Amino acid sequence: MNSSNASNPPPARALPPGLPIPVSEPDGLSAPYWQGLREGRLLVQRCTQCAQWQFGPEWICHRCHAFDPAWVEVAPRGRIFSWERVWHPAHAALKEHGPYLAVLVELPHAGDVRMVGNLLGDPLQPVRIGDAVEGVFEHHPDASTPHSLLQWRRP
Repeated sequence: MNSSNASNPPPARALPPGLPIPVSEPDGLSAPYWQGLREGRLLVQRCTQCAQWQFGPEWICHRCHAFDPAWVEVAPRGRIFSWERVWHPAHAALKEHGPYLAVLVELPHAGDVRMVGNLLGDPLQPVRIGDAVEGVFEHHPDASTPHSLLQWRRP
């Protein structure tokens, strides 16, 4: 489901030194999600028994408790459910990187699951609940641990 807008990466931005690189847990639960991002695809879990969508990843369905929900590709498009302009970073490595905009994005076409990310662009831009956003895959193949991030921008 790579849309042309969603697959165009922003200018490369490395994570600040000291900030943990996003990788799957040791048990591999979220590995399909992170691998999907590296491939430019957004994957969300959906139960094969009751069709319930869910994010973050779990070993069982939140609704019917069936094991091993499937990973399904969805379009990286949604709307802002909530947001915050961060002036006081939660991690010391981000001390010189503020302000920035953190958004909670709802995916209406994936059961209204929500995921947190950064809103790209001017950190002082006006933001409204319900604004449309699209995902931008930020790839870092040359990092010490190659990884990709999902950022958000207005279409």
